[in-house]
Amino acid sequence: QLLVKVSFSSGSISPHRRPSNPFRILFYHFLLSYLQKRPSISKSIIFLLFFVTETRWREHPTIFHRSRNLLNKIYQPNNFQMASSSLICHSEHWKDLKAHVDDINKTHLRELMSDTERCKSMMLEFDGMLLDYSRQRATLETMDKLFNLAEAAHLKEKINKMFNGERINTTENRPVLHVALRAPRNAVIPCDGKNVVPEVWQVLDKIHKFSERVRSGSWVGATGKPLKNVISIGIGGSYLGPLFVHTALQTEPEAMQCARGRQLHFLANVDPIDVARNITGLSPETTLVVVVSKTFTTAETMLNARTLREWISIALGPEAVAKHMVAVSTNLKLVEEFGIDPNNAFPFWDWVGGRISVCSAVGVLPLSLQYGFPVVEKFLQGASSIDQHFHSAPFDQNIPVLLGLLSVWNVSFHGYPARAILPYSQALEKLAPHIQQLSMESNGKRVSIDGVVLPYETGEIDFGEPGTNGQHSFYQLIHQGQVVPCDFIGVVKSQQPVYRKGEPVSNHDELMSNFFAQPDALAYGKTPEELQKENVPPHLIPHKTFPGNRPSFSLLLPALGAYNIGQLLAIYEHRIAVQGFVWGINSFDQWGVELGKSLASRVRNQLHASRKKGEPIVGFNFSTTTMLKKYLEASADVPPDPPTLLPHM
Repeated sequence: QLLVKVSFSSGSISPHRRPSNPFRILFYHFLLSYLQKRPSISKSIIFLLFFVTETRWREHPTIFHRSRNLLNKIYQPNNFQMASSSLICHSEHWKDLKAHVDDINKTHLRELMSDTERCKSMMLEFDGMLLDYSRQRATLETMDKLFNLAEAAHLKEKINKMFNGERINTTENRPVLHVALRAPRNAVIPCDGKNVVPEVWQVLDKIHKFSERVRSGSWVGATGKPLKNVISIGIGGSYLGPLFVHTALQTEPEAMQCARGRQLHFLANVDPIDVARNITGLSPETTLVVVVSKTFTTAETMLNARTLREWISIALGPEAVAKHMVAVSTNLKLVEEFGIDPNNAFPFWDWVGGRISVCSAVGVLPLSLQYGFPVVEKFLQGASSIDQHFHSAPFDQNIPVLLGLLSVWNVSFHGYPARAILPYSQALEKLAPHIQQLSMESNGKRVSIDGVVLPYETGEIDFGEPGTNGQHSFYQLIHQGQVVPCDFIGVVKSQQPVYRKGEPVSNHDELMSNFFAQPDALAYGKTPEELQKENVPPHLIPHKTFPGNRPSFSLLLPALGAYNIGQLLAIYEHRIAVQGFVWGINSFDQWGVELGKSLASRVRNQLHASRKKGEPIVGFNFSTTTMLKKYLEASADVPPDPPTLLPHM
């Protein structure tokens, strides 16, 4: 009681003041530790309720979440977390949709697709692209109910908060402003009272100037040779997003012309095989390395960076590093200590999440070095066009909102746990791996944004493969096994058309025939009666029956230039954000990746101690200890202090 009284009298929990005094912060950590040992004190509950809900301690996330977790433990001992009534699943609109599922289950997509007016209402055109969501297990009534759910979830308010630079990533106390990375030069996007767009363009202009110097040959390597090859070192979002865009541009005619005579590689995995594959066939004399790490401390990235620094130093001398390595980082001190000129460091900001960073220097620098900034600027413009559409279009005419709401419908109401991403373009072969991270790292959460354990599932298991390759891989399952909602993505004009005299259709028409056929095959299926009319032997009818009623989207793009690729990226980014906003989770943190990293650090220390000093394995469970012993014994030929050895292929 005395501690509580002192805290109130000190004024430190005034709702109009930020608790910035370090003594007060230390005091509350002590107070929380005290209360944690005495969970039965009823007055502590009252204090903490006020503490969490009525003050501005959200500005100090560590204290906020400590107190929130303590309240969960005290106030709801049966894992039914505090404030559960605020979850979207307790709204009347969620319950209305739950009841509505029974009505939908009484009908089949065969019947829904026979309603022409319904199908017309479920098609949307924007900027040359066409979205068809008529093959979703939904009616116009379903859509109205989903729009009501969006209103109950304050979707529009949350979208506005994101665009206005509010700190919607509450667990890390950060804004989420990837839209600023591709905003027009004259746009105004605030963050902490400051327009960040001029700062973004300052970096873009620096990238433009630097990439043109490298591409023109005015920036050369240590021996005077032009730098024709680029290796970008990064992992996660620093790799998957830029790789997706690079792969999509490789066969686009304008981009191909701009990239003639150049190579771009991405080194992500700490596995030495990835190093070997990236440097094979390259000469350090003509190679520029881009090290992508915001803090310049990412373990895998920095080990790979040190490896390539050694590769350059052995061939050209240590002084060559400054001419052959640049950085995408904000830690200029470590950049300089590494041997890179800080003037050749390209920054990005805390409000840029890794998996949505491709439009920052993370992606723009290596892509500009390969294709030239003008091509990459078209990509940014495409993404910006979807940003503006997402921010301004009404929900019933808003592509990312429609995709996001129907994805919530599929996951949370129909119980479909996965989503297949099926681009009918080989140029989009790296789309699914990028969306895997973008979606599963964003929405694979078990608690709400306020730390409340969720009684419903969030996120999907994303996978995919370009058509028609996927048809000969996993389509068997999506036709006759588990129900997996599908995203079909088609392109009107091929990047590389092929025509052969005498063929009934072109190669692209053959591909697109499958794009148009597969959604209907999934929707309609094939009945036993239809098979009987085709005189299929009775014993084969069960095997050849397709139940149908399997939902899909179809998105038809007019072409696949840099602009369209940017649009496609932004559609998925915003669709995934919509899902998270409706579910009431934080789609912009990724605490789930931290535990494995910390455990790997312990193992790393053990391997060092065992190899260098011969120390025994201690502190691990029996299974891990056994595996470690086997690994160390089988690799005992590795010397304790080996000389530098680089891959040879």
